[in-house]
Amino acid sequence: MQIETDRLILRPWRESDAPALYEYAKDERVGPAAGWLGVPFWGQGLIPEAVRRQAAEEKTLYVTDLDGTLLGPDAALSEYTKHTLNKRIAGGLCFTYATARSWHSAVKVTEGLRLTLPAIIFNGTAIVEAASGKVLSLESFTPSELEFIKEKLEQYQIAPLVHAFVDEKERVSWNRQCETSGIRDYLSSRPGDTRQRAVSDSRALFEGTVFYVTCIATEPELRPFYEEIKKEQRFTCVLQQDVYSPFYWCEIMPQNATKAAAAQKLKAMLGCSQLVTFGDALNDIPLFEAADRCYAVQNAAPELKRIATGIIGANTENGVARFLAQA
Repeated sequence: MQIETDRLILRPWRESDAPALYEYAKDERVGPAAGWLGVPFWGQGLIPEAVRRQAAEEKTLYVTDLDGTLLGPDAALSEYTKHTLNKRIAGGLCFTYATARSWHSAVKVTEGLRLTLPAIIFNGTAIVEAASGKVLSLESFTPSELEFIKEKLEQYQIAPLVHAFVDEKERVSWNRQCETSGIRDYLSSRPGDTRQRAVSDSRALFEGTVFYVTCIATEPELRPFYEEIKKEQRFTCVLQQDVYSPFYWCEIMPQNATKAAAAQKLKAMLGCSQLVTFGDALNDIPLFEAADRCYAVQNAAPELKRIATGIIGANTENGVARFLAQA
């Protein structure tokens, strides 16, 4: 049966209608006004299965690094970036970040960004709800892995910051008797951080479910230790200079704790077909290698630029936001 007027045709749904309806539904000028949620939230029985399939075929997950990429040199989001990304997210863009920061740190520097998807923190060690910090996925060390790390820390006389869940609460612990200038710099940059936990011995330092170990010092102090840990295939280890200080950070994570692995896991969770990434530093290389397309900001490390799909504007020029404004 089909009913026709000068302006309207009413007839049963056809599978061939899916592409046309999908185009209308994903248009931010049409979809929200018609009561359709953005494309990433389809699949809840609100639209025909054919349209859900069409949406899934085109769904792309965009994942950006924060420091040096999305954030400016002042470790903040520009008003342009917030406005542009919020508009695109409201229109259905699948967008989130992958950072070496903790959730407590990341949520402060991304204030004003209305993310709807989970975020990747601690270089891929955890996937959390962006708004609440609730842990959705976590990689942690085994007892034998921790014993090896402790042995090497003692051998090279390096004092770490240890991230763990102690009594179901996230804590950042350090030995107050071995407090270095690097640790003091970290603590001074995070006043009021309720996760901070000073201890007096090695046993207490590694209590709980440990998932991340950070060492902050000069490059010559950390290099031999880093090379030793890097040999072990059961760990992921990164050594690079801090964006905001002269110190170097050596970060040790479980083997499967990488931005790349977490981004692929999130891509599967969301049912996306494509992964597009943005970054600036060496620790973004695995993330780039796992992506379908990858873009380095103009201020990125040369090694990252060499493997990038393309080069976009610098973090001082809102490069990621300007790129996504056209996506």
